[in-house]
Amino acid sequence: MSSGGARKGKKVIEEEHENHERWLVSYADMMTVLVALFIVLYAISQVDEAKFDQLRTSLAAGFGAPQVSILSDGSGPMAETSTDVVIPTIEDIIPTISDSIQESEVSAVTGSADAIDAGDLAVARLEYSSFEDLAAQIEAALTAKGLQGVLEFKIDERGLVIGMVTNEVFFAAESAVLTQTSQIVIDTMSPFVVGLPNEISIEGHANTEPTTVYSSNWELSSDRATQVLRRMVEVGGVPGNRVASVGYGEARPLVPNDTPEGLASNRRVDLVVLSDKPERIRALLPLVPTLQEG
Repeated sequence: MSSGGARKGKKVIEEEHENHERWLVSYADMMTVLVALFIVLYAISQVDEAKFDQLRTSLAAGFGAPQVSILSDGSGPMAETSTDVVIPTIEDIIPTISDSIQESEVSAVTGSADAIDAGDLAVARLEYSSFEDLAAQIEAALTAKGLQGVLEFKIDERGLVIGMVTNEVFFAAESAVLTQTSQIVIDTMSPFVVGLPNEISIEGHANTEPTTVYSSNWELSSDRATQVLRRMVEVGGVPGNRVASVGYGEARPLVPNDTPEGLASNRRVDLVVLSDKPERIRALLPLVPTLQEG
């Protein structure tokens, strides 16, 4: 009797059934995160910079940034957000990458020298001034011989570019033979570049008119550049180890070749006095005239 009563009073523990739908909870959490991610990506892809800034400050507020306003644009539940809340700048939330580079780009557009290294700018101004003086000296010497205006001067990131537009002054059509005028011009320039430490690049160009004398305009432009180089070295005394010639054919026109004036302008030889300053200095040379004096 006692053993039978014991069996009667024993509780049977039923085994729990395995819940095969627990993955739905994790799946729902993942889908919620993905939806939030797509919303953020969509907002970021919009061009509206003001709304993008608002979104970033709103996200920053969600991650604990103090005193940040939530998106106040629209008529949703947050439309009553106070406008007196202090909104931190984007730079306070997400640091700006390469601030100095961005400021330099702005300076190049606006003409402000504030974001450019003062030492670099001073060196660039001195280099620019030296090229201006060289151009003025050459022009004055040519003017004294009644040849004013036959050269074109430009200062770019490479240095001083002295343009010898042929137009029958330096070379006849399809010819690399130096005219008498071109010899006088080259002989007048040479003394001013003999003593310079700079490398000299003599660059021949041609227009799109086909040549019957040379195989192509490449050979014609190269020959013209070489003839200028030989005159400067053999007669003008320019050291041969500092000068080189190159022909660009018709590949680098100054102006379109669709007019007689354009054809004449592109039949030219450029003498480039190359700057020997570092690249960061040379990059400032074209900006010097537009930069404010400090």
